[in-house]
Amino acid sequence: MLRNPSTKYRPFPQINLPDRQWPNKTITKAPRWLSTDMRDGNQALIDPMDAEKKTRFFDLLLKVGLKEIEVGFPSAGATEFDFISGLVTSGRIPDDVAIQVLTQSREDLIRTSFDSLRGARTAIVHLYNAVSPAWRKIVFQMEQADVKNIAIAGAKIMRDEAAKQPNTDWRFEYSPETFSTAELDFSLECCSAVMDVLQPTPEKPIIFNLPATVEAATPNIYADQIEYFSRNVPNRDAVVISLHAHNDRGTGVAATELGLMAGADRVEGCLFGNGERTGNCDLVTVALNMYTQGVDPGLDFSDIDEVIKTVEYCNQLPVHPRHPYAGELVFTAFSGSHQDAIKKGFAAQEARNDDLWEVPYLPIDPADLGRSYEAVIRVNSQSGKGGFAWVLEQDQGLKLPKKMQAHFSRHVQAMADETGRELHAGDIWDVFQRVYCLNTPQHFQLVDYEETRGSNGERIFAGKIAIDGREQSVSGRGNGLISSVVSTIRDSFGVTLDVADYTEHAMGHGTAVRAAAYVECTTPEGKTVWGVGIDEDVATASVRAVLSAANAVQG
Repeated sequence: MLRNPSTKYRPFPQINLPDRQWPNKTITKAPRWLSTDMRDGNQALIDPMDAEKKTRFFDLLLKVGLKEIEVGFPSAGATEFDFISGLVTSGRIPDDVAIQVLTQSREDLIRTSFDSLRGARTAIVHLYNAVSPAWRKIVFQMEQADVKNIAIAGAKIMRDEAAKQPNTDWRFEYSPETFSTAELDFSLECCSAVMDVLQPTPEKPIIFNLPATVEAATPNIYADQIEYFSRNVPNRDAVVISLHAHNDRGTGVAATELGLMAGADRVEGCLFGNGERTGNCDLVTVALNMYTQGVDPGLDFSDIDEVIKTVEYCNQLPVHPRHPYAGELVFTAFSGSHQDAIKKGFAAQEARNDDLWEVPYLPIDPADLGRSYEAVIRVNSQSGKGGFAWVLEQDQGLKLPKKMQAHFSRHVQAMADETGRELHAGDIWDVFQRVYCLNTPQHFQLVDYEETRGSNGERIFAGKIAIDGREQSVSGRGNGLISSVVSTIRDSFGVTLDVADYTEHAMGHGTAVRAAAYVECTTPEGKTVWGVGIDEDVATASVRAVLSAANAVQG
């Protein structure tokens, strides 16, 4: 890299728009959407989609709710032409959906494009030619007048070809390709000339696609370009301004959002941003960004995993695990502080009296996209006590006391360090059962018991406890059930415990509800031990919790 890149590169010039209005605007409604997955996205694939994959992708786009779909480049070859023509003749296109095809401004290519759409109910023909200085000078060796004449000639052929098929509701789109690096006034000049030929009306407007064919500046400059164009294009009410941002600088989504604020009406892109070089605008991200601001995007991503599955199959490209909203890990927290905040957020959300979403680190409710909460918090060596506590609560229904979380965290951390991998819910449950003596026969095991009240109000515990598998009848007294069990194991087995804290809660709902009990105890040596009991009966759960603590002492 150069120490002084200014000797080779120049900053993009600012737009002279001192009274720009877009910075004070907000996005309050969804734009018209166009998917170009099957054209722009397809031409960027190492192995372009065959007819089966294109059909599957088309069906997905319909399911998501796209009403305008660019289905291909019919003049590219027989495969493209036959697929597009087949869509029309097969009757697969719903009445409220318009398919779109792309063509360069050449007579033979335009005619082929119209032929591929013969019999369509509604169709959009998208004409383009490059207008910026670099393309004029380097690619075409043309002057401005020559470039404008290409656009005019193409528009005339479109007009005449449409007239030959009057039963189709024809819509026209024109792109001054490379708009983002062209002179604004020249782009306006070309678009005005096309309007003069096609004579759009408010009832049947022309679509002007203003592409950032190569993203060469910050998103605010693209917004300035869009606002300038919107202010100066003639007969604005007969024009639909469409955005087609590329992602060369990594800001395609931002450029699109600012372009909408600047007055655009329509957004073109691919579901997950596939496209040439660094890709096109990501429609999923733009739509769900709107959704998180309370704006209905008009697209349905309530089963985001099914969308991903189809796109990955058709494109043979993976969706990155950190992709906004869609990636496998975007709703997952490994960091202890993040996990604690999310856990508290969910608890607060459950206690709220309204539906307003407010959970730290989660800008959207994963459930709205068909994701479960089980994978929100995942445990590895970076996790804290809140992480595994959340996993236990979601997987087993256990709500550990805060001090017990700290006690158990050491054991989870030890396993994470030992295995060097992410711990799954089953791993954490296995550790929990082992630490608190729940999974295998232990030194003390409850067989049966009954509780009675003495003449002086004392509680009497009488029952059978198996010691290493051998049953023994025992009894003890106390001012409550737990204290009577504590005195029983002290008097019968010489295990002395002092109860420091006790909590319990229900697990589940309805007739299948169980109880979980937690007891914190100290030994005469000052050691803290915890016990856990789970049973259909809350009293029995508390007895099991005390025996669990006694087993911890023996262990």
